[in-house]
Amino acid sequence: MRQAILAGVIGLVMLTFSGCSYLFYPHAKEFTEKAKGADSVETLINLTTMMEASAKAAQPGKGDDQAFSDLYNQIHAFDNSLCCVEKEKRDTPGYALTVTHNKELRAIFKRVCQFKDDHPQRSQHLELFVTEVRELRESLQALK
Repeated sequence: MRQAILAGVIGLVMLTFSGCSYLFYPHAKEFTEKAKGADSVETLINLTTMMEASAKAAQPGKGDDQAFSDLYNQIHAFDNSLCCVEKEKRDTPGYALTVTHNKELRAIFKRVCQFKDDHPQRSQHLELFVTEVRELRESLQALK
């Protein structure tokens, strides 16, 4: 009985804090508010502009510097905002392409995190990240 109650409480907590939440990345909410546009797609486009600028600023750095930290939070802000796109737009092929680009972006950023202390590799992966952000922005503009 005790285990069932515990499992129920854990399940409720997981359901409550999933989706568009900022529980684990509180600074992501700040970036979302800064990027706020006329609609959800405009907000996402603004976030891609912020991510591109942060990625360029993080290229010469090393470790968890400010630009890297900002980029990390902007990625989470983008993920949280992506799930809030209007249903009509989510049903389009353009949204599916945007989701694919976002998955590629996250895979690249995972590699950036692995090489954050190795400058040449970090810089190269951030360059690739910037290229993918541009492609993501193009798919978002088509969704608009």
